Amino acid sequence: MTIELKPEQERIIQEEIRSGHFRNIDEVLDHALAALREKSAPLDSGPRKPRKNFAQFLMESPLAGSGLDLERDKDPGRDIEL
Repeated sequence: MTIELKPEQERIIQEEIRSGHFRNIDEVLDHALAALREKSAPLDSGPRKPRKNFAQFLMESPLAGSGLDLERDKDPGRDIEL
């Protein structure tokens, strides 16, 4: 397989090798592919769940419906002397 890299991608790879983080291009690619797999892999062995937005996360939280008021108090302001 032949892969053409953009100049910026090649520069980053060469910097990583020069810095000693990796010994060669193969190690860089192995690390990048492992990171990609880890990022996209589900936490369990079941089917991957779609990402939730923050509101969905809060509504499905164990504290949902508990009556907790998590809204911030309004700042009443304060007088200052000039």
